[in-house]
Amino acid sequence: MSETGYDHAAVERRWQAAWDDEDAYRTPDDVDDPTYVLGMYPYPSGKLHMGHVRNYTITDAYARYRRMTGDEVLHPMGWDAFGLPAENAAKERDTNPRDWTFDCIDTMRDQMESMGFGYDWDREIATCTPEYYKWNQWLFSRFHEEDLVERRDAEVNWCPECETVLADEQVEGDDELCWRCDTPVETRELEQWFLKITEYADELLEDIDDLEGWPNSVRQMQRNWIGRQYGTELEFTLDGYGSVEAFTTRVDTIFGATFFALAPDHPISEELAEEDDDVWQFIEHEADPDGDEPNGVETGLTATNPVTGEEIPVYVADFVLSDVGTGALMAVPGHDDRDHAFAEKMGVDIEPVIAPTPDDWDGETVPDAPDVSEAAFTDDGVLVNSGEYSGLDSETARERLTEDIESAEEATQYQLRDWGISRQRYWGTPIPVVHCDDCGAVTVPDEELPVELPEFINTTKNPLEAAEEWKQTTCPECGGEATRETDTMDTFVDSSWYFLRYISPDRENVPFDLEQANDWMPVDQYVGGIEHAVMHLLYSRFFTKVLADNEGLEHREPFTNLLAQGMVQLEGEKMSKSKGNVVSPQRIVEEYGADTARLFMMQAAQPERDFDWSEEGVRSTYAFLTRLREMVEEYTANEPDGDDDAVASYVASEIDATVAIATEEYDELTFNRALRETQDLVRTLRQYADSTEPHADTYERGLSAVVRLLAPVAPHLAEELHDALGNDGFVVDAEWPTADVDYDYVAKRRQLVENTREDVRQIIDVAGIDDPKAIDVVIAPDWKYDALEIAIESDAPNLIGELMGESHIREQGDAAASYGQDLQAEREALSMTLDPDDEHDALESAAWLIEREFDAPVSVVRADAVDDSVLKNAEPGRPAIEIDD
Repeated sequence: MSETGYDHAAVERRWQAAWDDEDAYRTPDDVDDPTYVLGMYPYPSGKLHMGHVRNYTITDAYARYRRMTGDEVLHPMGWDAFGLPAENAAKERDTNPRDWTFDCIDTMRDQMESMGFGYDWDREIATCTPEYYKWNQWLFSRFHEEDLVERRDAEVNWCPECETVLADEQVEGDDELCWRCDTPVETRELEQWFLKITEYADELLEDIDDLEGWPNSVRQMQRNWIGRQYGTELEFTLDGYGSVEAFTTRVDTIFGATFFALAPDHPISEELAEEDDDVWQFIEHEADPDGDEPNGVETGLTATNPVTGEEIPVYVADFVLSDVGTGALMAVPGHDDRDHAFAEKMGVDIEPVIAPTPDDWDGETVPDAPDVSEAAFTDDGVLVNSGEYSGLDSETARERLTEDIESAEEATQYQLRDWGISRQRYWGTPIPVVHCDDCGAVTVPDEELPVELPEFINTTKNPLEAAEEWKQTTCPECGGEATRETDTMDTFVDSSWYFLRYISPDRENVPFDLEQANDWMPVDQYVGGIEHAVMHLLYSRFFTKVLADNEGLEHREPFTNLLAQGMVQLEGEKMSKSKGNVVSPQRIVEEYGADTARLFMMQAAQPERDFDWSEEGVRSTYAFLTRLREMVEEYTANEPDGDDDAVASYVASEIDATVAIATEEYDELTFNRALRETQDLVRTLRQYADSTEPHADTYERGLSAVVRLLAPVAPHLAEELHDALGNDGFVVDAEWPTADVDYDYVAKRRQLVENTREDVRQIIDVAGIDDPKAIDVVIAPDWKYDALEIAIESDAPNLIGELMGESHIREQGDAAASYGQDLQAEREALSMTLDPDDEHDALESAAWLIEREFDAPVSVVRADAVDDSVLKNAEPGRPAIEIDD
């Protein structure tokens, strides 16, 4: 290998220019149904980071693979270009967000092109252009027409640093910090615009089961976020306050309710705080909904249990949330862990009213009450200490109690809340509404869209509030004076449908071509970070369902398959500027080339797993690519003229096996395994060329297969080598190699060869043989293969007796008895090997590998050619080894 490696910069420039000249990655509009491969588009921060490179290498590799298998492929790229970081950066630099954003886009596009990503740049979008955000506004109007938009006062999450509202999903961690700047989030009441995602809560939840191409973890995160619960709403009477509605999923435990709890911001709690200093002190200074243990304060009130008529104490408790259920609940310490912890802390009674269902329960007998003094019993069971309902199972009791309690009715509750899209910032889509004193809030007519952003005003508040001339307008309904809405949309609106805009980005009269969308959607393979498991993916699903119901889309889910890629780490930690552990993709490209960076990341781990960046691994990958280039150069300069012999047969079988296995791994997006197979084949081809004069057709077929198998991941060098091997056209358009193999046979053959080589190594090492003269590999006798098959298939307790029932095995005497005992001892772990002839042929074709490693002639010997003393050590899949030293 050369000391400096190959000239990666020249190779990459040459082929990037060639792809551009030929418009190699363009997807024409007349394609019927392309394979749609998409990576989550980036926010244009100014520079690609390693997470970007990994994400987009995954999608690029898969898109290239599908293209080589014959698919038409849609693989676009765009920019999630609105958002507060651009606004803040512009303020710091005394410029405007638009110029800063487009400078960043230009830089990142150049970096993407230097990585060799094969995008159809004709379909590029940037969400901050009026041509794009016009359709955000149009969609807002359509949602408004379908009564899926509402403006109302609401308690919102407010970031004082960013000076804007945050969605629940944008408030992170137990400390409730802003997802952008890590500032503690406050609560404010503001008039806000909401999209009614809760109207689709049931469908969003139930359709999760059909997303079979999504990771289970992501599907569960969405289930949890939607948080549907079936239960009962019923009323407790609070003295002095009348009836208060509570929600419970366990009305079967109502006889065990020993206290009643209100959320700190429940109207009754707030009223009590005005009169009771202890309640006020708790609400203002002590309540901690995210604390490790529940806390509360007694109110002095009592609540009347609607079933028992008992008076139970009322607490204001921080584990009760106003936006879950009704903000009030009956607490049953005997059967709820949180209630139990609170009751222990406050000295409240803990009563058992549900017993575990006995194994021999007859459906009538009432079992003994469990001991719940130390811990709650939280499962369903049989009611005890519950009056006339004692002896009922929990499910029956829930139904009957809901029927019998006058104020009770079945209810469904969700954790999901409507999506507040109002943001008090400049760099976003203006909400297309004007406020008229006579007509109220009026949506801007379609013909007046887009409502474009005015010039940026550098102010600490919302710049749109300061844009006086822009704000003043006329009412579309009455023509009178009106004021524009100064809130802009949450940028997650932009990303909730961008995948549709790629389909027809130049259409001026519609957001997307409906006929084309119905042909091309949904996205076949979507790739992005797990951090978008709830917000972006849930909102995209919501938008798609609304568009299916109202705009003619024929699919109700946007993404068929989803891959959530893992992080690129350095020494076990996420790369970040604050930690000073960022590796620059640009430096890696300059020093080693884009192909090296891409190949290293793709071979390091499965795409969904985190992995550690390693400079040593990068250098090793570069060395591998350099060796491969040299192998092709040597072949083309001196075409070999070797025999089509047993060695060539072994290499040919390895080529077929590699192609078949790597193709299957590419299909599954397990690129690391596909690349390991390919690199093993390169090693085999190199050993072949080093040990003998290769058979030209076999060797060339191997090199050609390797080049095409690497092409999705290392496209520049693959183009160079494809061309050097005398092929016409781009490797991106070449046919994917194909081979039919028996996977079970391949696995057994490879295991046999590796086991045999390892056995030879061990014998030489243990015996201290420095210079072996000859090596004999002895195949086991046929009867042992028969005995192994019987042992695998038999379920008889006395295996040796069954073996001795076969005359040709019984004739082997002590040897058969001894082998039978070995089989009996290992019975659970036994598996079939190749048959004797296949084992002989496989080892004979692989003997050159052993000869090359130990510099000694190797003979593969059948059982009938050796003494019995040798055969005792030979077993199916584990031949005997005889070494002449």
